[in-house]
Amino acid sequence: MIIAIIYGMSATPAHASLPLRIPPLLCPFASEVNPHVAEASEDSFAWLLESGMLRDPEILERYRSARFGWLTARAYPLVDRDMLKLLMDWCIWLFAFDDGFCESEDLSKHTALIARALPEMFRVLHDIETDQPITNVFAKSLQGLKERIAVHADRDQLDRWSTATKEYIFAQVWEASNRETDIVPTPEDYIFMRRRTGAMYPVYALIDIAGRRRLAPEEWHHPDVRALTEHANDLVVWDNDLFSYAKERKHDQARHNLVNVLVTHRGYSLQDALDEVASMHDEAVAEMVRLRTAVEKWGSPAVLAYIQGLEHWVRGHIEYSLGSARYVHAWPAGTHWEQLS
Repeated sequence: MIIAIIYGMSATPAHASLPLRIPPLLCPFASEVNPHVAEASEDSFAWLLESGMLRDPEILERYRSARFGWLTARAYPLVDRDMLKLLMDWCIWLFAFDDGFCESEDLSKHTALIARALPEMFRVLHDIETDQPITNVFAKSLQGLKERIAVHADRDQLDRWSTATKEYIFAQVWEASNRETDIVPTPEDYIFMRRRTGAMYPVYALIDIAGRRRLAPEEWHHPDVRALTEHANDLVVWDNDLFSYAKERKHDQARHNLVNVLVTHRGYSLQDALDEVASMHDEAVAEMVRLRTAVEKWGSPAVLAYIQGLEHWVRGHIEYSLGSARYVHAWPAGTHWEQLS
């Protein structure tokens, strides 16, 4: 059974006695933090409490100590306080939906239960009015967020965000079916679907809205802009998989993790899998740099601001993760973090 080796910290005896090494990640992008992070974080946590999405005191305390607002502040360092608060609320909704709904013990392995919650979510995202009230607490919060985003967005911008969010929500059914049937997806399937399960497209769709520099449809759909968006998506979710592998393994959640997928399907040792993810990261960064140089020759200020927003997300996620005790301390004692050297 492949499951027997999935969650071991070492996949081969040859590596069993060697300390793990977390390879460095190339990242030439600027590191910035929004100056409104402290007050916006407090306001956003109050919004989470009021929403009722999470009620377990232990989980709520974990959210407070995780300081998720700092990730948003690094990802959107140039927006004003009110916009930062909205962005934090959206990111905290994504975290809460993932923890309280998609990965809850009651639902995470029951595809049908998750699927039955989709209609209310989709009615919100498609602006479909019915006589039936919205009862799902996550759908209610989503409705409020959409109304707030709509204040700042043109119709096409809002549609881009709604479409990306719908794709993210539907992708959770795929993850649930894998857990339910005890499947570790192939590398090809995983990379394709991780772009949807990671919720990066919905947050990237807010970059031009938050920055108040609208991308025209032809700019949004330009092949270079789409390629940059995909690379930036890959970078954040792959980096997250690398940093969070030890934490997810402890909680039996490493099935949907690129490190585990490579160990399972390609027979890599754990160290080799970590090195491969880092190599994939560096290649994607090089492609982003190459594409940015090409786009600078024709891109409007809105396009260049959007690319900068992607870069803020990539660098901001790395900085946030390296400063997160929940990731770093989950690894075995003696693990060498080259990025911190």
